[in-house]
Amino acid sequence: MTTTLITGGTVVSATGRNTADILVDGERIVALLQPGSTVLGANLTETVDTVIDATGKYVIPGGIDAHTHMSMPFGGTTASDDFETGTRAAAWGGTTTIIDFAVQKFGERVQDSLQTWHDMAAGQCAIDYSFHQIVGDVNDESLSALRGLPDEGITSFKLFMAYPGVFYSDDAQIVRAMQTGAETGLMTMMHAENGPAIDVLAAQLIAQGKTDPYYHGIARAWQLEEEATHRAIMLADLTGAPLYVVHVSAKQAVAQLATARDRGANVFGETCPQYLYLSLEENLGAPGFDGAKWVCSTPLRSAQQEHQAQVWQALRTNDLQMVSTDHCPFCMKGQKDMGLGDFTKIPNGIGSVEHRMDLMYQGVVDKRITLERWVEITSTTPARMFGLYGRKGVLAPGADADIVIYDPDGHTSIGLNKTHHMNLDHSAWEGYEIDGHVDTVLARGKVVIDDGAYHGRKGDGSFVRRDPCQYLT
Repeated sequence: MTTTLITGGTVVSATGRNTADILVDGERIVALLQPGSTVLGANLTETVDTVIDATGKYVIPGGIDAHTHMSMPFGGTTASDDFETGTRAAAWGGTTTIIDFAVQKFGERVQDSLQTWHDMAAGQCAIDYSFHQIVGDVNDESLSALRGLPDEGITSFKLFMAYPGVFYSDDAQIVRAMQTGAETGLMTMMHAENGPAIDVLAAQLIAQGKTDPYYHGIARAWQLEEEATHRAIMLADLTGAPLYVVHVSAKQAVAQLATARDRGANVFGETCPQYLYLSLEENLGAPGFDGAKWVCSTPLRSAQQEHQAQVWQALRTNDLQMVSTDHCPFCMKGQKDMGLGDFTKIPNGIGSVEHRMDLMYQGVVDKRITLERWVEITSTTPARMFGLYGRKGVLAPGADADIVIYDPDGHTSIGLNKTHHMNLDHSAWEGYEIDGHVDTVLARGKVVIDDGAYHGRKGDGSFVRRDPCQYLT
């Protein structure tokens, strides 16, 4: 096997930082050593196959994006990144594992939908991947199938309180699915928005001639996220199911999660970069149809109401545990423009899988989070939350050699003609400047990004079986 020694860097974990050398043998980390360590009297730099000098840089576990949608069918079209292009872009940004979603549509068997996603991803991914299971048709057969998911290495499933007629589950279906989750140890993931109420508001706005992308955010009011989040928490409390609320954007929804956690509930939440940096007024409210670039659900929130500050605070206090992207990109031409004249027809989604690590590092530079918290919310907690910790999310002997060397003195300019590798005709992050840079990325011991070049290939990544949640109390 090929041996690699990463020398001179500052190794950063969720709990601290120290100077250490990392020895990799094949796909695994075999040792963290004092700098200059010898083996049988020989300097390791003279005996390994490859030496990577990380002096002056941070060495961190590869990022884990636990919420992506490659090739996702939605709104009459399909997400523009497939597993090849999306995972390659992820690697460029320092993410070495994604967890995507297998989608069961109404009338379809869970097992068949899962096989469809395995077929789409197999041999295509540049980095490792796993799946959550979306259940879009809660019935006796699908609940029975959920019980078999742990045998497939899948330990989480997702329900929707939104999108009536597409993915929506009513309260009775949610209770039954959560009961199954409680019995089997599966994590229930929830898209928490009151879909029927949203549809009423959206139809009223369209009837009033309010058709621009801005009104997507008005129809999906924060009250409907808070209400659904509270309802999901109560149903989880009733059934004893652990609950993970995805893409939390409203400060009122954060407060609901914080209250539940304060009383000891196994309730967790993620947010996404868009809710930390982008806003209803500046982005969704951009002139003309330009705001369609930022149409996603839950929507961007009002900067005037200080949602962003509260979401950042929740990351500091662990009322929100991690940051994913909800990466579900759609091009402006031929996809987003399906909603010209009717915001309800704009495919919902933003492309961010390439930029999550950088955007969150900027939070370190801006003193919103610590360096250690950066590693925790982008890698270590995702690994623990979704049963990958020990193999992923940590730099320790026996772990996969998923390693990022990050230069705090580097610089990253985000833009379509700059650092953009996603399959999109625009960048939701055009013009953002990051005071740091992903220099080198190893995925299971193989250098896939180095010196501004991509050295990976499709098929480098493998499906990873997951254990139950390692974050429960």
